[in-house]
Amino acid sequence: MARFRSWVSIALATALGLSLAGCSSHGGKRAEDARNAAAAGGKAAVNTPRWTFAMVTHSGDGDTFWDIVQSGAKQAAVKDNINFLYSHDDQAQQQAQLVDAAVDKKVDGLIVTLAKPDAMKAAVARAEQAGIPVITVNSGAEVSKRFGALTHIGQDETIAGQAVGDELNKRGRKKALCVVHEQGNVGLEQRCAGAKDHFKGSMQNLYVDGTDMPDVQASVEAKLQADKSIDSVVTLGAPFADTAVKAAQEAGSKAEIDTFDLNAKVAAGLQDGSLGFAVDQQPYLQGYEAVDLLWLYKYNADELGGGRPVLTGPQIVTKDSAGALADYAKRGTR
Repeated sequence: MARFRSWVSIALATALGLSLAGCSSHGGKRAEDARNAAAAGGKAAVNTPRWTFAMVTHSGDGDTFWDIVQSGAKQAAVKDNINFLYSHDDQAQQQAQLVDAAVDKKVDGLIVTLAKPDAMKAAVARAEQAGIPVITVNSGAEVSKRFGALTHIGQDETIAGQAVGDELNKRGRKKALCVVHEQGNVGLEQRCAGAKDHFKGSMQNLYVDGTDMPDVQASVEAKLQADKSIDSVVTLGAPFADTAVKAAQEAGSKAEIDTFDLNAKVAAGLQDGSLGFAVDQQPYLQGYEAVDLLWLYKYNADELGGGRPVLTGPQIVTKDSAGALADYAKRGTR
């Protein structure tokens, strides 16, 4: 009987050891898989309070870039048990009023863009006076800290523009057009200025009404017809790239069309050669990290960036690299 109990003890010890070994070698992955499954299934991966975070952007209607930002923000909100609210207006005063409305709702965290900082300053200050932590995304890196935000998430627009100038040089371009689709947007101006700074050829800005695509196409087409020496057109947002391609075709121009930002159409254009290159600032990451960092601040007083912006770009995407990102672009996360 003693011998039997001894064998049982050995068997139990062995089984326990194998169980513990399994936990130590696979437990982390299983836990991560469980969290991912919960988030994908619409279930929170945390047990923190259900805070409400609002995102207010300067987006116009129908801009696919902001659909991608929202996709990231919503995914993080599910994981972090956050009630996520989104609103937008491409008019600065109206955007400021939307921020005021979020403050009046007493949201627990606020994510804002600062495309036109002067118009947003008072609204952001009001949020902070109400004790609402603020993170800025996409535009306004230069003033984010001065306005009192925890951090800024996005790309440095001047550096991104410089990357475009370098890429144009590499491609042997001599004369470029930078198409600005929203006057007064400091980030767009910085992109063109950065490109001009590094481009060895000549570059001029063309201002168009980004809310009117037929006007955008007509303006670019007219410019290309008037100046056949233009060999590159740089658009500052993915929705305008396809329009510029059509304008070049109608004008009989051989100018290469390049663009800032990536979506499914741009990825396809890079692959079929109708576009030269794109500058990706990873909008999904901007939305995801903004929500996640606000959650970390509320939960654990964590701050990321050490007072400096958290950069999500730029990344130059060409025909050679577009294929690897095409599937992600189709599902709306790149």
